[in-house]
Amino acid sequence: YPSEFLMQKITEDNQIPVHLHVSVSLQYVAALKGNALAEFFHGNIAEVENEELRHLMWSSVLFYKTPNVEVMACVLLSTKAIYFLLDDSFIHADEHQSDFWNKENSDCENSSFHLSCCFVLKLNDLQSVNVGLFDQYFRITGHSADHIVTCLTRDSYNTHTFMQQLMAVLSLLARTPSPEPVDKDFYSEFGSKNTGKMENYELIHSSRVKFIYPNEEEIGDLAFLVAEKMDGLTNLQSLNILLYVLAFQVNHVEGSAQNTSSLQPKTLILTSSDLFLFDEDYISYPLPEFAKEPPKRDKYQLADGRRIRDLDRVLMGYQTYPQALTFVFDDVHNQDLMQNLTLDHFGE
Repeated sequence: YPSEFLMQKITEDNQIPVHLHVSVSLQYVAALKGNALAEFFHGNIAEVENEELRHLMWSSVLFYKTPNVEVMACVLLSTKAIYFLLDDSFIHADEHQSDFWNKENSDCENSSFHLSCCFVLKLNDLQSVNVGLFDQYFRITGHSADHIVTCLTRDSYNTHTFMQQLMAVLSLLARTPSPEPVDKDFYSEFGSKNTGKMENYELIHSSRVKFIYPNEEEIGDLAFLVAEKMDGLTNLQSLNILLYVLAFQVNHVEGSAQNTSSLQPKTLILTSSDLFLFDEDYISYPLPEFAKEPPKRDKYQLADGRRIRDLDRVLMGYQTYPQALTFVFDDVHNQDLMQNLTLDHFGE
């Protein structure tokens, strides 16, 4: 260890997405190659001497305790734990959560020493993994609110690769076998179904970690919600969700030193007649078992919605992935203006 092939693969994955800015400390990590990366892991991150680094991924992450702060992280998967190497700006982003992060190293701020926080989730504490719609993100759940993290990969390939690696690593864990299932009688079997909870596809791994995948009902619920936002103009049967993708809305900040652009995370949903942008809660749903009350906001909140027939043109940037798209809509305030004119002019 480590094998040449593994080190080559991890080196290839060690690239910060070009559209996201990170601190100097994480830029240092992204510049490491090959064995230097393995040495860095064992010298600075690994908690046990004999653990192996198996996978590396750059992703935006959300914590259950700070649901409004999306932060860039280098996610390292070893045979013992999942490590989230965080941008140090995150510690200052949400001051009222100071109890969540230990700030005893704040005296390093003014020196040339760059500090990163590392959040550790031991594989033995892992209870379930919820995969989001179309593999755009996944949520890792441990035994308490401090141990719930969502990785917003915005990429089905990265999600799929991480799931494969995580399952392989979990197979190495020696856990006590589950107790024998108790035979249920007829009444309890059917009585327990009326919990009102939607049953998702569950895969229980040999390590007893649950992998939960969304089922068709989630798309049905989303279609119903979208139809509701369209004021019932569309027949629900004919409403098809053609595309669901986690994206960023670009807001240009003018007046700054150079015209910078801030990226607002949004869920883009395309139907056969409309284009929607939603603010989605990626971390609170489905509710963890220990949650005492429902989250403060709905899972989907409509941010913007336009009809496809009002779309004038689509401008495409020529840079490499991620692609920038600009949708230009006709600025008609009264959407049914044309229809009303014809009725007034030609009607009785």
